[in-house]
Amino acid sequence: MGRRLIHGLSGAAVFLVSVALLSVRHRGAQETAQYPGLREGMWEKPERRSKVSPEDAMGGGGRGQKDLQVHPPEGYRTEGSLTLGDIFIAVKTTKRFHQSRMELLLDTWISRAREQTYVFTDEEDDALKRTMGDHAVFTNCSAEHSHLALSCKMAAEFDAFLASGRSWFCHLDDDNYLNPRALLKLLSSYSATWDVYLGKPSLNRPIWASETLPNNQTKSVRFWFATGGAGFCISRKLASKMVPWASGRNFLSTSELIRLPDDCTIGYIIECKVGGQLLPNALFHSHLENLQLIPPSRLTQQVTLSYGVFDNKLNVIELSGPFSPQEDPSRFRSLHCHLYPNTSWCLQAVGW
Repeated sequence: MGRRLIHGLSGAAVFLVSVALLSVRHRGAQETAQYPGLREGMWEKPERRSKVSPEDAMGGGGRGQKDLQVHPPEGYRTEGSLTLGDIFIAVKTTKRFHQSRMELLLDTWISRAREQTYVFTDEEDDALKRTMGDHAVFTNCSAEHSHLALSCKMAAEFDAFLASGRSWFCHLDDDNYLNPRALLKLLSSYSATWDVYLGKPSLNRPIWASETLPNNQTKSVRFWFATGGAGFCISRKLASKMVPWASGRNFLSTSELIRLPDDCTIGYIIECKVGGQLLPNALFHSHLENLQLIPPSRLTQQVTLSYGVFDNKLNVIELSGPFSPQEDPSRFRSLHCHLYPNTSWCLQAVGW
């Protein structure tokens, strides 16, 4: 199932053209020691976890697997008057993707949630600063893909959320499309005064890690984490409990305890230190799953979507018009036009 990822595209010719446009090449799945990505360009996506099999990436069955939910489980449901202004949306990126990735997001979903969205990057960029103003945060973190560099940016995101006073913290990567309306609908079903950690695991089982203890001792810890590549959200109540391990330099110190990247560290803090739990949700999506399995009729209901390359093949949602796969290889612009058909450049699309 995980190997038939180009079903719905316009045949092998379109695939070859799209790959040529993006100039990418998939790195081997065995290269996990340095969290390898997918080369330069808009498809590059640093792997930030241990080796993942196609079955794991698809969320296949396994002992201890969490059931993905669409609606809140019993005990978490609520009725409230949440607005987008209550949500802090953090997008993590790096300087070399400001043009290839961030311009796409700025043209699409960020244009619908600019006041709620903050972009965290590693180098100054006048163009990004002009567009986002003080919502562009230059962290001075390293541009490397090491767990410390990634955790440096996550620490900056977390502290900025705490200072904002908003009710919800939602993290995204720069290859995610966020549907603000779907996010608002989902979070409106929960209360920020509860311990809520929403996202999608990339593995079908908890991860095991070795936690460093004093006197060069270690112990095994077991926890679930929501993959950062699909996005995740945390309530303020839960975030406040995370402060001793996640605020400021504490996040980097905690990351060093398990020597894993930022999204794993978030899950470790919540499940091993705070005593919370991941509430897996089927409305979040990363490039680690077969995106073409999402029915086109349900795309507008999803909270996040992504794009990428898997086994040397394009992994994108299946969606018709208004732009061709050559014009819109990520399919984000076409999706945006389905969600917001009155967007000026959607109206200019010929024949749609």
